[in-house]
Amino acid sequence: MTDLASDEVRDRKTLWWVYGISFLYLIANAICIAQEFFWLNLIPPVLLIGYFAVTRMDKLILFCVFLVPLSVNLVSADIQLGLSLPAEPLMAGILLLYIIRLVYTGKVNMELIRHPVSITILLYLVWLFITTMTSQLPVVSAKFVVSKLWFIVPFYFVGYYMFAEFNNTKRFMWLYIVPLTIVIGYTLYMHSLFGFEEDPAHWVMSPFYNDHTAYGAALAMFYPMLFIFTFRMNYSVNMRMISAMLLVVFTVALIFSFTRAAWVSLAVALIFYFILRFNVNWKYIVGLALVVIIYVAASWTDIMISLERNRQDTSDDLAEHLESISNISTDASNLERINRWNSAFRMFADKPVLGFGPGTYSFLYAPYQLSSEKTIISTNAGDMGNAHSEYIGPLAESGLPGMLTFLAVAIAIVATGWRVYLKLERGPYKSTMLAVVLGLVTYLVHGSLNNFLDTDKASVPFWGFAAMLVAADIAIRRKEKKDREAKSAI
Repeated sequence: MTDLASDEVRDRKTLWWVYGISFLYLIANAICIAQEFFWLNLIPPVLLIGYFAVTRMDKLILFCVFLVPLSVNLVSADIQLGLSLPAEPLMAGILLLYIIRLVYTGKVNMELIRHPVSITILLYLVWLFITTMTSQLPVVSAKFVVSKLWFIVPFYFVGYYMFAEFNNTKRFMWLYIVPLTIVIGYTLYMHSLFGFEEDPAHWVMSPFYNDHTAYGAALAMFYPMLFIFTFRMNYSVNMRMISAMLLVVFTVALIFSFTRAAWVSLAVALIFYFILRFNVNWKYIVGLALVVIIYVAASWTDIMISLERNRQDTSDDLAEHLESISNISTDASNLERINRWNSAFRMFADKPVLGFGPGTYSFLYAPYQLSSEKTIISTNAGDMGNAHSEYIGPLAESGLPGMLTFLAVAIAIVATGWRVYLKLERGPYKSTMLAVVLGLVTYLVHGSLNNFLDTDKASVPFWGFAAMLVAADIAIRRKEKKDREAKSAI
């Protein structure tokens, strides 16, 4: 009885402390608000985030996912740093906490580290660190690499543990899709004020996405999921109905995004679906790819002449806009992309092994432009984007090894997705992993024409999807190992 009484007194004292501190905070905050000092309002959310960071990091990561589509990019000229707020500071905090835990426990999950996707990611990061040390702009490169870390570590290395539970995979998807739907509503409303014309489509999604290509890439990544959630019978009726409604919304958004790369990426994802569905032998795919490469090389002159005859510029008419994809004569967007690629190749020729440093392309490419290749939208200020390719950009920034390590990451992810799809038994999990693979394929195709993995909008789903596939693959490998051991024991 004495112990119970002492516990009750202790609980009452704790409660009074909570009440007292809360009351003092309310008074102090009211005084600060009256003096137009509002920073004290941040204390409760910061404490809440700190609590989840220590006790439930998976919840904090999922909260970040929800914030990403709604975050706004703010650039500080004083420190030459752009941050997507409020999402990126939270990611930086998760990265820091993960490093502290890693140092404190000294435990490393070798099963995850030894996976082919993890190995290629680590090689990619190691080369980024090396080329940061040799960078022409070390501070720029250091900031670039640190931001890469707070995308990759929380959503791949920490996300792996989270995605071991299938429900977290579904939560991740919906926590990105729902706020993205809000952004779609805002974008379509703003676009309607301009009669859904093509020119305003480039910026009406601001401030949430910096332009229509980043917006289109995000739409394309999640489009296969909504499509599969709608038409696969192994999901609940409610989920299929909600997905069907959102699929219509995303279809309209994709059409009026006027993002040709997104449209092409979805077409390639559809082809990849049939390759998976019919389990086409990869040898045939490689053989066909070699035939196409040889044909293109042999017919290059004729192909270029044919492309130069296309004078169809971007247009409000969707058919004409699609036709403009191959216009390399007058379309400013296509010509500027070629200008950026050629500049990157010239930079690569100067520094083929180490490059100029991660994240430095936009600051250093201007002298490598030729006046004959410049367009009406060319700039020397480095304020109009980067190399417009996830594969060509690294050539200039981190040399041939930089491009090859990223290509290795892409190949390892697709190969893992292929294996997971073939090994899983029919059901919701297999269908969901199919959607993940196709979503990644859309971005890897889109990445040949644009690069957004230096932003949270694309990096969060990209690395998160990769972690989902790796979690599924490791679970499959464990099961196969148990089955082999069980057979050998008989």
